[in-house]
Amino acid sequence: MEKDGAVARERSYRKAAERRAEILSRAIELFAERGVGASLRAIGEAIGVSHAALRYYFSSRDELLVEVYRAHEQLEQSDPPPDGVSAVGVMERSAERNRTIPGLVELYATLTTDALQGQQHPLTQDFVRDRFRTVRAYLADRVRVGQRTGAIAADIDPDDAASLVIAASDGLQLQWLLDPDVVDVRRALALLERLLPPSPQADGDEEDGTGPA
Repeated sequence: MEKDGAVARERSYRKAAERRAEILSRAIELFAERGVGASLRAIGEAIGVSHAALRYYFSSRDELLVEVYRAHEQLEQSDPPPDGVSAVGVMERSAERNRTIPGLVELYATLTTDALQGQQHPLTQDFVRDRFRTVRAYLADRVRVGQRTGAIAADIDPDDAASLVIAASDGLQLQWLLDPDVVDVRRALALLERLLPPSPQADGDEEDGTGPA
C-alpha cells in the first residue's frame, strides 16, 4: 500500500509539473503576441485557464511574469553565441531575436519597472537584480577575452564596459518598442562596438607588420 501511495504521489507531481509547464508555454505565446496582461485573472482568461487554477501554480502575477521570462531565457540559452562573439555582439544577437517577439521585450520592461518598486514587488526586484548580475558577469568575461586578443584596450574596466553594453541594449530596445520604424537596435549597438577601442599594442602590431601571422 505504501508503495502504491508513493507511485500515486509521483504521478501526481509529474502531472502538476507538466500542467505548470503547459501554462508557462501558453503564457509565453500570449505575451509574445500581445504583451503583458493587466492582472492574473485577465491572463488566465486569455490563455484559457481559470483564475483558481492559475493561482494554484503561481501565487501572484509577479511570480507568473518572472517565471515566463525565466522560461523564455532558458529557450534562448539553448542557442548560445559562439565563443568568439564580443559582449556587444551577444546583445546584438539577442536584440535581433527580440525583434520577432516585441511582447516579451515589453514584459522585460515591465519587470524592470516593477523592480524599482521593491516594497510592492520584492520577488521581481530579486529576479531583475540577480539577472543583471549574471548578465554583467557574462559580458564582462567576453570583454576580458577581447582584451586578451587585443580587440579591446586593456585599461577598460570589464565590469563597467559590461554595464554600459547592458544599459545601451535595454535603452535602445525600449526606444524601439515606442518607435520601431526609427530605432534600429542592432545598428546602434554596432556603433557602440566601434566606441570600445582596441589595444594600442594591437594597432601598432598591425601597422609595423610585427603582428601574429
